[in-house]
Amino acid sequence: MSPPSAIEAASNGDSNKPTNIAPHEPGLSTAEAKVKMPAFPQPPKFDDPYKERTYLKGRLAAAFRIFGKYGFDEGVAGHITLRDPVDPTTFWVNPFGVAFSMIKASDLILVNEDGQIIDGGPVRLLNSAAYMIHSAIHQARSDVNAAAHSHSIYGRSFCSLGRKLDTITQDSCAFHNDHVLYESFNGIVLAEEEGKNIARCLGNKKAALLQNHGLLTVGQTIEETVFWFVSLEKCCHAQLMADAAAAGRGGSTIKIGEEEAQFTYKTVGTPKAGYFSAKPLFDVIYKETNGEYLE
Repeated sequence: MSPPSAIEAASNGDSNKPTNIAPHEPGLSTAEAKVKMPAFPQPPKFDDPYKERTYLKGRLAAAFRIFGKYGFDEGVAGHITLRDPVDPTTFWVNPFGVAFSMIKASDLILVNEDGQIIDGGPVRLLNSAAYMIHSAIHQARSDVNAAAHSHSIYGRSFCSLGRKLDTITQDSCAFHNDHVLYESFNGIVLAEEEGKNIARCLGNKKAALLQNHGLLTVGQTIEETVFWFVSLEKCCHAQLMADAAAAGRGGSTIKIGEEEAQFTYKTVGTPKAGYFSAKPLFDVIYKETNGEYLE
């Protein structure tokens, strides 16, 4: 007599039998479901918006150091913005022409909805494209406190294909049904309408592939936003390699099923997951720079 199947063992309550049933499948026994993901740490809470501003400017400066470390810079291109907690109609951004790897909290500049620099460091130059894109997004999405865009090598390569990501890896599940393709390129974004078009296309998603341009990610926190960008860049890299390898063998990549992708998204694609996943990136930058960016 053959041993019971995994599903039969689970349904019979035989918790000592091994099973290959996924955690979201019907019939999972109580004993097998005991091991659960711990609760993710949460962003710190502040009673004073000015103290929160100081803290967040340090995190934004660290974000630029992370982008610099990963090579997400191309001359003076690229920008990350952070909604100001004191005046949420304004946002902090990098001064135009200052290297990501050199940015400190004291270098950041504060910009209002009219594109005027109203506070910040000694270099008060604003990237017009940064203002046009980010201002439109911050105004359209009250839930977005940070947005990042840069011309990373694999992101801009993938964006030349005019297609969205396939869900072919666990990591890409974080972007399953949660990213868009902006199918327009009209040169450098210097027009207000172009920024609004990007914001409209983004809708309520966390990321956009800007055709012939590069990646854009947004989030409730700067940490989440940075992690989505780093992860999206790597997902683009992975798919470029996988597609090339599959084509070389005369086949195609294996896609993750809809049910499995949706289930995995609930673990790896949430704002809380993005925030926590960024922790090692920020920890390493602090260690490597000895916190210099906080000055």
